[in-house]
Amino acid sequence: MEQETLDNSPAQFLTNLLTIQCLLLQANEGAILRLSSDKKVEVLTLYSPSNGKPAWIVQSVESITKALSTDNVIVTPHASLNILTIRLNMNDLNQAVAVFLVETGDRKALETKCRTLQLAIRLVNLTETRISQHGKPGDLRRFQQAMETLSTINNQDQFTQIAMAFCNEVASQWQCERASIGFLKDRYIHLRAMSHTEDFSRKMEIVQNIESAMEECLDQDVEVLSPAPEGAAYISRAADELSKRYNSLTVLSLPLRRNGKVFAIVTLERPANRIFNHEEIETLRLTCELCSARLADLYEHGRWFGATMAIKARDYMAKIAGPKQTTAKFTVIICAGIILFLIFAKGQFRVETPFALEATFQQVIPSPFDGYIKEVDVEVNEPVEANKTVMAILDTAELRLQLAAAKAENARYLKQSTAALQDRKIAEAYIARANADKMTAEIDLLNYQLSRADIVSPISGIVTKGDLKRQIGAPVKTGDVLFEVSPLESLRAELLVPEDDIYDIQPGQEGQMATASFPGKRIKFLVEHINPVAEVVNQRNVFKVRVNLQESYTWLRPGMEGVARVSIGKRRYAWIWTRKIVNWARMKLWI
Repeated sequence: MEQETLDNSPAQFLTNLLTIQCLLLQANEGAILRLSSDKKVEVLTLYSPSNGKPAWIVQSVESITKALSTDNVIVTPHASLNILTIRLNMNDLNQAVAVFLVETGDRKALETKCRTLQLAIRLVNLTETRISQHGKPGDLRRFQQAMETLSTINNQDQFTQIAMAFCNEVASQWQCERASIGFLKDRYIHLRAMSHTEDFSRKMEIVQNIESAMEECLDQDVEVLSPAPEGAAYISRAADELSKRYNSLTVLSLPLRRNGKVFAIVTLERPANRIFNHEEIETLRLTCELCSARLADLYEHGRWFGATMAIKARDYMAKIAGPKQTTAKFTVIICAGIILFLIFAKGQFRVETPFALEATFQQVIPSPFDGYIKEVDVEVNEPVEANKTVMAILDTAELRLQLAAAKAENARYLKQSTAALQDRKIAEAYIARANADKMTAEIDLLNYQLSRADIVSPISGIVTKGDLKRQIGAPVKTGDVLFEVSPLESLRAELLVPEDDIYDIQPGQEGQMATASFPGKRIKFLVEHINPVAEVVNQRNVFKVRVNLQESYTWLRPGMEGVARVSIGKRRYAWIWTRKIVNWARMKLWI
């Protein structure tokens, strides 16, 4: 079938151009306008089902000036539709624009139509430039073939339909006996469509031969023609085999690329007497470039959800394994390593809680008699030795006077007893003797009290209570507490464990503590007893846990505070660092 003769007149060219563009955009109406030197708008050609000048063209006049200053598409709302305006950079047409009335649709569809319109106008400009440079009259026909093929596949929404439409249109435009397209899958080409053939099996010999020719083109990433011209640098064994098996056909395989990578191969077959010339190959190359985006989109997104996700995951993994984006890959590896470490690595889990030191027992030193403080020789936090260090002295002047009076009374009673015996007054003698014994006991008590006037500690330790230097001369009564002394070796600590951590604490566990005054010193301890009843401390429920210190230091004092950590055991780091958040979520969500 011979090709139709193309009308080369400018008016016919503009009409054909406008018609093709309206079909591509699925526009309701379209027009090519030109702005004359006196700023009047001239309609060069019109694509409209109605007769006369449509009303929407009047509104598009306002955007002509703006469109002439840019290569972008100017979008102007018109009722429920949109007017698309773009400049035509053609040598024979100055100050000309193309306008189209299209349905609004969603934003994504509108952006797609704008890109398609820009691409079509640029192809027109490119074709005109080539015609003007090389003077080839067939270029316009080749451009029309490419645009008609693109228009055909744009009318399809399903992958199977678009692949079949592409093969049928290519076979029809270039008069091929068979046109086939295969897509790359797992490093191999799988035939997906064949012109004028709705059903075929990959086990068929013809299908396997065509796929072999396609993979030969894929491996070399170049167009393969059989019979190959003289001086060809590519290998065409599979294509030659396909040609010989089926009546010496002329075989041409072209790669379809997206983002610089081959994703499909087109193989054309036609009689041996109709060899593909250079112009036809260029036209086919242009057609493949125009149709690649649409075919790739439907191939990737026209599948079920699982297959689409698998392809995206494979592409993502290919980027990760590729030689590019080293920083991002290194970051991913580090993050993955950290996550794996947190999940599988184990560390010592410790419960952290405040503590306070306290003495096991305290020695109370009271006043031995009623009197007055005469002298104080120690202060709180000073060490004392058992029965050696004089801590304070009580005033004994009054006791000495009482002792002298008691001695005088004792002598008087002894004389009375002696005189009564001489006078043979036995009863009076016994009474006087009893009073003398009474005074003797009182003298002994006074002597004992005088011996206790120097206050000493019965144990060695630290003075924890008894700041009396400001009370010299003050009266004291028998039994009043003057000092409290605690032995250093009897110190222990009391931990205040929060209720959300008490479950992990058990008697016998070890730990370390550090005081606020010496944070660099670590003191080992052993858990001894857990108070089973919670107490409120600082508006928080805590359990008091008593621990024994395994080490003793001279600088330790009762009442010191700090932080203690009880060693619970080995746990995964992810559990250690997230347990509080997980427990909080469980309480809030009641999991």
